Amino acid sequence: MSIEPTNLSAQLHHRAAGNPPSTLPDSAISNCFPGLEFDFRNVWRRLLEGIVLHEANVFVVGAEPEHARLVGRQLVEVAGFPTQMVVRAETGPVGEVSMEWSNALADVVKRFSGELVPCVFENPQNPDQRETVELRVRPLFVPGTAAIEEELAQPGELTQSLCSPWQNDYQECGCFYWAASRPDYVNVEQTASGAFGNKWLARDREPVPYEDADDISHEQLFREWEGLLRFVVGGRDVE
Repeated sequence: MSIEPTNLSAQLHHRAAGNPPSTLPDSAISNCFPGLEFDFRNVWRRLLEGIVLHEANVFVVGAEPEHARLVGRQLVEVAGFPTQMVVRAETGPVGEVSMEWSNALADVVKRFSGELVPCVFENPQNPDQRETVELRVRPLFVPGTAAIEEELAQPGELTQSLCSPWQNDYQECGCFYWAASRPDYVNVEQTASGAFGNKWLARDREPVPYEDADDISHEQLFREWEGLLRFVVGGRDVE
């Protein structure tokens, strides 16, 4: 006996071949940057036939022979849609940041699936040096289903860039992002000159401005986390 889902709800809960159970919507924690169950950014890496994109920025990291020259270039526009946005402060523009692919390319998939579209590539060493190449947009899903197209994600790629297993985000996501899991600032004391203390992940425990602290590295955290991370009691982690 075989089951063939015919309505959207059934499709969303269907265990498609090649997609791990953690990719089901009802199992996700909805953090896909990079994610705790699978990294949906990897699905977009092969959206354009002939090239492979980095999952988190606009660089081309792989290409078929005819497009080998594009490796190392930045994909800055697809079918007229930009892949980067300008970050602005009160004083004006401060730089550009890559948008997540699901934000940058959602309209491209909706309008141009299966079609050739103009893609603009930029030399990061010389932004004025640009080249436009027509590439075909792959569909995200197998027609009529909610299964991810096999060409978009090779075996293991949906989970290959997850945390290792948790230390990457733990080290990087400060500014109270992980407030429930770890502190940012400890041993705080009020003085006449202001508040002083320690950045919890700082290697050097001398009181220094938060942004100047030299953090425990990723490698150190992978290898020695149980010896480097201190218990915090009442806001303090020292005797």
